[in-house]
Amino acid sequence: MSHLPLRIAAVSAVLALAACATQRVAKESAPMFTAQRVTEHRGSDDLLTGGLGLSGLRAMVPPAFADAEHPAPAELRRRALWSNWRGIADLAPGGGYGDLYGSTAAVPGREFSALATVPGASQPHRVLVQVPDAFDTKKRCVVVAASSGSRGIYGAIAVAGAWGLPKGCAVAYTDKGAGTDYFDLDAGQGINADGTVAAPATAGLAFAPDAPSAAPGVRGVAFKHAHSKDNPEADWGRHVKQAAQFALSSLDEAFPQAAPFTFDNTRVIAAGISNGGGAVLRAAEGDSDWLDGVVAGEPNVLVEGEGSRALYDYTTQAALLMPCALLHLQGLPQPPLAAQATPLWTQRCALLKDAGLVEGADTAAQSKSAYDQLKFAGWTDEALRAGALSVGFDLWRAVAVPYASAYGRYAFGEMPCGNRYSALGADFSPRAATAIERAAWWSDASGIPPGAGVNIIEEHPTEPLRTLRCLRELWQGDSADALRVRKGIAETRAGLPREGLPVVVIHGTDDGLIPMAFTSAPYVRWAKTAGRDVRYWQVRNAQHFDAFLGLPDYGSRYVPLLPYVYEALDRVDAHLDGKAGLPADAVIATTPRAGAPLQAANLAMPPR
Repeated sequence: MSHLPLRIAAVSAVLALAACATQRVAKESAPMFTAQRVTEHRGSDDLLTGGLGLSGLRAMVPPAFADAEHPAPAELRRRALWSNWRGIADLAPGGGYGDLYGSTAAVPGREFSALATVPGASQPHRVLVQVPDAFDTKKRCVVVAASSGSRGIYGAIAVAGAWGLPKGCAVAYTDKGAGTDYFDLDAGQGINADGTVAAPATAGLAFAPDAPSAAPGVRGVAFKHAHSKDNPEADWGRHVKQAAQFALSSLDEAFPQAAPFTFDNTRVIAAGISNGGGAVLRAAEGDSDWLDGVVAGEPNVLVEGEGSRALYDYTTQAALLMPCALLHLQGLPQPPLAAQATPLWTQRCALLKDAGLVEGADTAAQSKSAYDQLKFAGWTDEALRAGALSVGFDLWRAVAVPYASAYGRYAFGEMPCGNRYSALGADFSPRAATAIERAAWWSDASGIPPGAGVNIIEEHPTEPLRTLRCLRELWQGDSADALRVRKGIAETRAGLPREGLPVVVIHGTDDGLIPMAFTSAPYVRWAKTAGRDVRYWQVRNAQHFDAFLGLPDYGSRYVPLLPYVYEALDRVDAHLDGKAGLPADAVIATTPRAGAPLQAANLAMPPR
């Protein structure tokens, strides 16, 4: 991989958020993009898989570093691709990827990357544009995507990259102010623009927290989503637009003979899943005349009324009650294994009873009480069953802890409920991270600890409910911290999509992490009532995590959601070409493959 001289600094320094018909950029007081890089990816290092191909992505161990303490940028990139593909897609044999749907074809081309900052933010978000050599300067298509969850810049590679790059479209990405740019307070080191570990004085550092003066003992780890003080979720739409703007300037650089690339002469489709799905719906709001179409899968989106619930609300409720409530249900997917889970969940019921949060004289009655509360709040049995995975992997707590900090715009060292992050020693006490751990954070982490050697440190670890009740109180209470957190949540509420903008929303009816009853269903009802052109696919037997369909029981019970996202992108693209209408609303009656290889009949794709 070689580095090319950049000639786009002068162009990108004047990019702005608004444009007129003949001039798509306006001057800003400061450059929008910094730390710009261009890299080439051909031969054994392509855009889509870094040369790994499907077989390399299926490998159970990540690509190795030649020097574990000092991996090269090319090694970090390849490993980040491996990690993000495996975190999003079902690549297991028999799951259909690469045979029935999706592509891991080698796509040669260039990557343009930078740090971007929305007005008013203190920390940047990453933007990256993949420009295939086969880009069609006559068709001029860009797919702009936001990472799912809190993943790094390659967190939508299996969503937008896998669809757009083989078609010759440029693909633009944003980490939407989250990502894997961790900062080690003990070593005083963060992550550089190229993914390597660097000191704060280094130009191009992707995140440097506002941290109080040194305190005795292990200080720990900060990361952008929790500690930027920017409440990045409130700016998701602006992150997506800036990524699209960077795509246009990158195309100007890549194809100067065909410049200028503008929103008037370039098709832009926004696509994302999970938090990325919510981000592209936010991009569809208001003055989104720069967008031509939107495809949002399993979106984390909040609206006013219509039964919509904030992610923080149902996450903190699930963190407290779901372990106990699941004992009331039969036939849960495995894992979690009943032999290990039942004693822990039984203990949770007893603790909830002691705290006055459930009723009942025995475990059966207590679990029924917890179950009834969740059902009354809108949880379906399908969502609860799939939610067992989030309970087993402690995802509810993992989400609630950093989101409370983000919504309240807390600095490092100020997180509510006494939480912080650090590496752990063999005795589970905080310790400083090692050089090897730091070196792999950018490529290996998911953006939300625990993971990649970073763990949640609770102030009262021997009191299991104390942190969870504190986190829940930030939603239900009236303390200064609770008001501060809820103010931040209110800032994330979505607006209506632009009139006439084609929008397709896809959601699994069994989603147990972002239940459709709280998110996409209220959004679609609200948008349709207002006369917006939103189409809705509800996919039976689809839950939130395609990547877990490689587990035999999950693969037998559930179908993947990605095929429907790709199909929706195909149909929106055909609609924009004038070749077809938008897809009709559909409740898709799928058939799980029950251990056999996935077939087209299992997916029951709506007819064109």
